[in-house]
Amino acid sequence: MPEISVIVPVYKAEAFLKKCTDSILGQTFADLELLLVEDGSPDDSGKLCDAIAGTDPRVRVFHKENGGVSSARNLGMAEAQGTYLAFADADDWLPPDALEAMHSALTAAGSDSAGGAHYLAQPDGSTSVEPGALPAGVYGPDAIRTGIVDRLLGERMGKPGQVLNGFIWRFLFSRDIVRDHDIRFAGAYLEDELFLMEYFCYAQRLAMIDRPVYYYLQNPLSVTRRYLPDYMDTFTRFMEAKEALAEKFSLGEGMPLWRENSRWSGLLIAIGNEFAASNPASLSEKRARVKTICARPEMAQAIRAIQPTDLGRNKQVVADLVSKGRFFLLSLLYWYKNRGKE
Repeated sequence: MPEISVIVPVYKAEAFLKKCTDSILGQTFADLELLLVEDGSPDDSGKLCDAIAGTDPRVRVFHKENGGVSSARNLGMAEAQGTYLAFADADDWLPPDALEAMHSALTAAGSDSAGGAHYLAQPDGSTSVEPGALPAGVYGPDAIRTGIVDRLLGERMGKPGQVLNGFIWRFLFSRDIVRDHDIRFAGAYLEDELFLMEYFCYAQRLAMIDRPVYYYLQNPLSVTRRYLPDYMDTFTRFMEAKEALAEKFSLGEGMPLWRENSRWSGLLIAIGNEFAASNPASLSEKRARVKTICARPEMAQAIRAIQPTDLGRNKQVVADLVSKGRFFLLSLLYWYKNRGKE
């Protein structure tokens, strides 16, 4: 059996996939399998997956009807045979020694999980380093809870150093933990955050290294940059699932405003989504939609309860205008920002 299973969902990825798979199959840690889950892609991604599998016996390909990234990852986890699980997106890639570095740290610490930093990779080839979820070291259950779970749950408005993104691809996960507790992905957006929260409620020991283990391409065509017409439905389901996790694991003690913080975070994403250049609606329609979202009872409560600060210039301007109900000016600012992008 392989030591590590690397799961890659594949959809409209023919332009990127070979670079991704080459970086995985070329790892200095060779005891791995690569699971390519082709999610009903309309391009030639499926044929490319089969061709890649023909070059290396460690590659297994699964073709399925389109069901989204969560269903693709879930299928990969169900089929994985490795002791540990790793994830990659088809438009990203790994440094040559990423898996070896994490596995060595995990083994040395006797831990069930490992993680590292990552590179932000721009389309022009430039990169910058983003720190890992925690500084280098070995962490037990209490430190994992406060350092990862509580921050994912948490009161993040105005606390830039406390914001933790739900990036699953910079960790090695124990397949036993995932299997024994039936941890799965759900939804097409924000699914990583819920997976990390639940997983790290069960993890007992985490080895962190300070070196980058992943190249995260800032792809303008990715799902996080496209207009999502059903974003608010997705966010509502996300909050329901987050509430369920908080209740199950007794999370949120000492954080009475975590819900309002989460809703503010979701609201800022929703506003950017509605005013996206790729949204075909008129400016007045976008403005009306944003006003409706802000008037939802749970969002209105969050707006009343918290006045965000220290968000960074652009987000701070948006938050201030929303707090003051200045939606016309907000729409003009987004119009100015998006000129020439439609």
